[in-house]
Amino acid sequence: MSIKKYKAKNLGNDKYALGESPFYDSRYNRLSWVDIIDNKIWSMNKDGERTSFDLGQPIGAAVPAFASEAMILAAKDGLYRYEVGKAELIYGLNDTFMPYIRCNDAKADPVGRLWFGSSVADDEHEAEGDLYRIDGDSVAVMQPGTKIANGMAWDSECKYMYFADSVDHAIYRYDYDKDSGDISNREVLFNINDGAPDGMCIDSDDNLWVAVWGGNRIEKHSGKNGELLGIVEVPAHNVTSCCFAGAGSNMLYITTSGNDLNGEYDGCLFTCEVDSTGLEPDYVIY
Repeated sequence: MSIKKYKAKNLGNDKYALGESPFYDSRYNRLSWVDIIDNKIWSMNKDGERTSFDLGQPIGAAVPAFASEAMILAAKDGLYRYEVGKAELIYGLNDTFMPYIRCNDAKADPVGRLWFGSSVADDEHEAEGDLYRIDGDSVAVMQPGTKIANGMAWDSECKYMYFADSVDHAIYRYDYDKDSGDISNREVLFNINDGAPDGMCIDSDDNLWVAVWGGNRIEKHSGKNGELLGIVEVPAHNVTSCCFAGAGSNMLYITTSGNDLNGEYDGCLFTCEVDSTGLEPDYVIY
């Protein structure tokens, strides 16, 4: 099978130190993302107006809530509920994390449970972390011993969960129990070695679209056997994540990092129209 090629276009020239966690909420026609280094959550409305909120600490990811316009922020010291320009701590993580650890990527599963990874928050410690799940007020370690916990996705039939560990250069697949939220039988679905897998999203055919840090691209892989099906070329070196958006849900919105880079488009947002449609995203019930 031939590999389909696409080219992403920058969405303006605004740059972000470490853009991450894009999410398109069709209920409010709102695109959101975070800048981890700059401590901000950003949003853009249908008119292209961008606004931000500074939490005062790194935000690894932001996931919209189910019953309101609120968003759950996975931050340095805990999980915050952000709404109408205010943020409230809803679950502290100081007793869970070592002082040099912060939240990294996060997603809601098909039942609305929040999953979040952790990673080191500085350059002084070796990569380490875990993958967590919070259900109500209970936090559990679902995958210990991760390095840089990144992208997550669930298939359309809720049979599998996919998870990227950047340092392992691996996309893992687990059996997923929707009722309990448990995962089991981890296997490497595929590896990305020319760069490292970062954030990802999934389309309606259960194909994974994986951002490649250090690779100037998004890779499309089969969620069934890991086969490489497509490449989105991105004119930025460190591509961090992507999500589906738009009226037909066939537009990829892509975040990148500009930290310590001086390329013309490093740190910009990008779009790319593709021939796939995204699964309806999941929202946090919290």
